[in-house]
Amino acid sequence: MKTAIVFDCEFLCVQGSQSRFWCAAHDPDPVIAQIGAVKLGLEDDFPLLDTYRAYVQPIDRFGNTYAIDPFFTKLTGITEETIQAEGVPLQEALAGVDRFSDGTRFWSWGKDELNMVAISCYVAGIQPSIPAYRFDNAVKLVIAAGMSIEDIAKTPSNKLADYYGVEHPPLQGHDALDDALSVAYALQHLLKAGMLQPDAFDRT
Repeated sequence: MKTAIVFDCEFLCVQGSQSRFWCAAHDPDPVIAQIGAVKLGLEDDFPLLDTYRAYVQPIDRFGNTYAIDPFFTKLTGITEETIQAEGVPLQEALAGVDRFSDGTRFWSWGKDELNMVAISCYVAGIQPSIPAYRFDNAVKLVIAAGMSIEDIAKTPSNKLADYYGVEHPPLQGHDALDDALSVAYALQHLLKAGMLQPDAFDRT
């Protein structure tokens, strides 16, 4: 079955990082600590076929493991203990999500690949393993389906399914997999309603 991958990632922050664009002296580099992905079928009933989640050991530019800030834990639910118990090196996590994708295109609500690949690989000093052309912005898809720019600007990924009134299991905001599921549920709804055509996932 033809598929698309909807993904999200959580990247390090401390309180106020976003408003400072991660530029304060005490702000961590915005490297990822979690990847979540959903495999969306683009045929038949547009099923959600599988999911992927990985915790990533966040490494600074000197090769040291970042400590998890309490603000980040409160925001995402990711603790120091979670990273120690389940975290894998960045290369392993990227290889895992790439295998999960089976070579299909990745879609995120915005450009999460800039943190997942570009920044994280640069800081870790490793060669990016997934090329930029494999990624695209799911905002293009909801624009094609008629969502207004004004509504897009005020709707984060974890609220997209609710925006379309999609019934779904409880989702935790700022969990990478749950945020990816929110976007995937919305895209699935648009496909089933005929508001979005499968060939929209092929356009560049």
